[in-house]
Amino acid sequence: MIKYGSDHITELRFTSFDATIERRDDQWVDIVLRPTLDEGTPVPDDLIQFTLYVICTLDGTIVQMIPQDDDCDCEYQLTFSEKEQVRAYMMQPAIQETISGLTPPQ
Repeated sequence: MIKYGSDHITELRFTSFDATIERRDDQWVDIVLRPTLDEGTPVPDDLIQFTLYVICTLDGTIVQMIPQDDDCDCEYQLTFSEKEQVRAYMMQPAIQETISGLTPPQ
């Protein structure tokens, strides 16, 4: 993770994700990922409740990945490697099937 205004980079290694996937409307799918991290890559000390907010289209195309702290945008951004780990998770057939099977909100 890269903190805005800092040149220090911490490379997180995700071991798994717990996902909450909801269709927002006729265009977007909102996904909240609660990652489990490799013990050798702890979350920065100044984050309280780290999650990732991922916005996709209805066909599963990732539009945005936003690190969050306590359900709010935070001052961190993901590194290329971290984004690739999230992308690999999101492209799993089971996740893509879940996204494609979502019904419109009532």
